[in-house]
Amino acid sequence: MATTTNVHPTARLTARVPEGVHALIEEAASLCGATVNQFLVQAAKERAQKVLEEERVVRLSRHDTKVFFQALENPPPVNEAMKRAARRHAELMGRAEV
Repeated sequence: MATTTNVHPTARLTARVPEGVHALIEEAASLCGATVNQFLVQAAKERAQKVLEEERVVRLSRHDTKVFFQALENPPPVNEAMKRAARRHAELMGRAEV
């Protein structure tokens, strides 16, 4: 007898929700033609992706992008305030002094 392997391993999530929230989710899932599980997994995945994108992606206006790249191409000279900021950053990060 042949055995099948799960190509996409799964993990279990458990959540307790108020009855009203459960009813709301059931109704929404039904309207989407999905099971409650499918609906919850898709909704959680979409939200997780959005949270991660907001955390990982920096969005700049055209003007700010231009200013940013100009600063990269022509960095300002290092002054005492920048040196103090670098030392403070190193202290906060627990690194040896710059």
